[in-house]
Amino acid sequence: MTTSVWTHPQFDPVALALGPIAIHWYGLMYLLAFVGVLALGRIRLGSQAAGRPQFTPRDLDDVLLYGVLGVVLGGRLGYVIFYKPAYYLAHPAEILAIWQGGMAFHGGLLGVIAALAIFAWRRRVPFFTVADFIAPLVPFGLAAGRMGNFINGELWGRVADPTAIPWAMVFPQAGDGLARHPSQLYQMGLEGIGLFIILWWYSSRPRPLGAVSGMFLIGYGGFRFLAEFAREPDQFLGVLSLGLSMGQWLSIPMILLGLVIIRIAHRRVRVD
Repeated sequence: MTTSVWTHPQFDPVALALGPIAIHWYGLMYLLAFVGVLALGRIRLGSQAAGRPQFTPRDLDDVLLYGVLGVVLGGRLGYVIFYKPAYYLAHPAEILAIWQGGMAFHGGLLGVIAALAIFAWRRRVPFFTVADFIAPLVPFGLAAGRMGNFINGELWGRVADPTAIPWAMVFPQAGDGLARHPSQLYQMGLEGIGLFIILWWYSSRPRPLGAVSGMFLIGYGGFRFLAEFAREPDQFLGVLSLGLSMGQWLSIPMILLGLVIIRIAHRRVRVD
């Protein structure tokens, strides 16, 4: 019996062309992420449990601008440092060539943390007051980004048996004609939708300062660790020590740090 195999639809990367102006799907996903995070932030501002009187709509606009800069700069530098340090050391002029591709979430996270720390310092509020407010909004943006990856047919999954995984599909960009896990959709469901539901519920009740941020680190790190088993490792890195990918090795410290932050947060409440 012949098993039919899905093939990635190969969407046109240009979603809309207006004369000489081309609007790409990935750009639309970034726009959707920004608008969605802004709208969800407005909802949190109106929530007595999560809004925190220190925050105003103007603060939300400002902190999102800081966050965007942190994502772009941190994501690029993270890719350069974590994934291709030798290459960019030999070609330093290409470090700023973001249009050529190459962004790392873990680097983007560090960039956002730095941006939030600067914002908190300028606003004279505790760092975790800002981070706890922003953390539940982030998964929506992650979901939009993973959908952009799927539309572009990039960051595909590992080879899968279509008789066991009927939703496995061929990604022509992979160049081998083999059925693979649509791992972008797995990540959208886990790190995006699933994590959003968990954090939105968790933050809807009063929590110790820092607990929501800690839960974000645990949730993202755990979901990313699991999704990496289905995602094809970067070709230039492959699988690293203990059979784990770079994404998994970078997720482990996130999980541990999240556990430490939550433990400290709850211990501080008991002491107070």
